[in-house]
Amino acid sequence: MNLDLQREREMRELADQLGFPDMDPQLLHLSLCHSSYANEQNDCVNFGNERLEFLGDAVVGFTITEMLYNRYPDLREGQLSKIKSVVVSKRILSQRSIALGLGDYLLLGKGEEQTGGRSRFSILGNLFESIVGAIHLACGIDASKHFVRKQLDKEIEKAVRGESIIDYKSKLQEMIQKQYGVLPSYRLLSAVGPDHDKDFVIEVFVRDKRIGTGQGKSKKRAEKAAAADALFSMENVSPAENG
Repeated sequence: MNLDLQREREMRELADQLGFPDMDPQLLHLSLCHSSYANEQNDCVNFGNERLEFLGDAVVGFTITEMLYNRYPDLREGQLSKIKSVVVSKRILSQRSIALGLGDYLLLGKGEEQTGGRSRFSILGNLFESIVGAIHLACGIDASKHFVRKQLDKEIEKAVRGESIIDYKSKLQEMIQKQYGVLPSYRLLSAVGPDHDKDFVIEVFVRDKRIGTGQGKSKKRAEKAAAADALFSMENVSPAENG
């Protein structure tokens, strides 16, 4: 895989921006080749960035799991899993790709480009993972883990506080309407503490069945936490189990 001078220069510039100036330009280039682009190349000898994405997904997942385990010793496994599912979601990872400007270097097939692939969450989220995979191969596990920690540390804190960019209530509403044809309802279970520092507990129901519970310093945060709890439960239960 030979790069032209312009692409090689771009890859060296990006490697420097990412903090890995000695990274192999060809490896970085491969991490930015979407499968739709690779499939259109007559002399293509690879599968695009899918293998690097596969590797990077494992590195991201392990790094976040390790961070959560060490940082929050008082949280149970279920709580840790919910936080992790938010932080490693394609929507969050896509935001990191956008912040790093990775989309400017992404190579897409003509059809994918025309249908808005450059701004698609799934593609940009996968792109972040493929970059992590390339960093891992080029610089080792310590470097790739450091990169993931640096990029996602604040997202962990937001997820723990229930302040992630993901709109859980809208996502839950969409899922419930699709599966049951009704809207979810939220009910206040308790509000404990002085007026300036209350803890609210909210339950979310489908018809009369409780599907999630959340706690927060405001009703809005508690509702969002309840929606996140319901989503996590629904997405980790098979259709048969979910009734």
